[in-house]
Amino acid sequence: MPNYKVGIVGLGKVAHLHAHSLQEIENAEFTAACSRSLEKAKSFSAEYGARPFDNITTMVRQADLDLVIICTPHPNHLDPTVEALKAGAHVLVEKPLASTLQDCDGMITAAKKANLKLGVISQRRWYPPTLRVKQAIDAGKIGKPVLGTVNMLGWRNEEYYNSDPWRGSWDAEGGGVMVNQAPHQLDLFCWLMGPINEVYGTWANLNHPYIEVEDTALAIVKFRSGAIGNIILSNSQKPGIFGKIQVHGENGASVGVQTEGGAMFIAGMAPITEPAVNDLWTIPGEEKLLDQFIREDNELFDKINPMEYFIRLQIEEFLDALDHNREPLVNGEEARKTVELFTAIYRSTRENRPVKFPLSPETDRDDFDGRR
Repeated sequence: MPNYKVGIVGLGKVAHLHAHSLQEIENAEFTAACSRSLEKAKSFSAEYGARPFDNITTMVRQADLDLVIICTPHPNHLDPTVEALKAGAHVLVEKPLASTLQDCDGMITAAKKANLKLGVISQRRWYPPTLRVKQAIDAGKIGKPVLGTVNMLGWRNEEYYNSDPWRGSWDAEGGGVMVNQAPHQLDLFCWLMGPINEVYGTWANLNHPYIEVEDTALAIVKFRSGAIGNIILSNSQKPGIFGKIQVHGENGASVGVQTEGGAMFIAGMAPITEPAVNDLWTIPGEEKLLDQFIREDNELFDKINPMEYFIRLQIEEFLDALDHNREPLVNGEEARKTVELFTAIYRSTRENRPVKFPLSPETDRDDFDGRR
């Protein structure tokens, strides 16, 4: 089995989760770390036995890297991704792929030009209850999905926004709850429900006057299949309640997963306090399986570090894609769907009308896709 040398760019809180995860992967070696501050790179590298760098191209070439993981703030994914690809490394990016469609397309184009793989961290696809939902839909157990809902009610306080200088501003964070906290749920929504045809949405800042970005967003979604959906996202509920995705089928059966429960997970600040579980399961003949599923998920939660375990599973899947020269499950095009969805909500709010898909980058406006 090939041994892949891996580097990390952007050494904030989430980078530690990746570093720990890499240490548990048999065919991966965490080799190098890069930051604009060489002192920060040295400190981070010393903790994990890696080599420090302050230049991506130099890092890729001198450390002979196969893969670079990008952990910079969302608006700053494009440049390091393109630089790493040009230097000859595959790239795995923390969610979301970018904060704008223009950046997404630049990254996808650069990967194709370099003939290298591009992936995006979406580790909740590897949660067992999520996989049960996906497998049930693919097996036709609920018939065609006809209604999907996303409800993510969380909380972020002023301490959270003060914890890093980039949080809470359009330029540095790229957006609020849609761009930072909800991409996992939006990714699962698109994965489970299929291609989108039209979105009507709105966003607001309800109780965070000390930030620029939205803390709440709602949308009605029409899918190409004829299905409809509803999205409710918020960072305004103390201490954070739940994140749920439920899919209802044409035969009347429903399946769902609660991906977050209790206080919301914050990398480097708050742990995952409750396991992801199936919260809804009415497939005929399988209704009694729900208690079994919940028991299994609680047992797994007690055995693993959930903050790192599922990231490790996704990195392993990405490396397997390299082994077999196939596309990773969450490649650039797949990850772009999440950015397209939250961009549609911003544009719909600006224009007060439904937004048709597909969306192209805006290059003739300066309002940051309706955010400003």
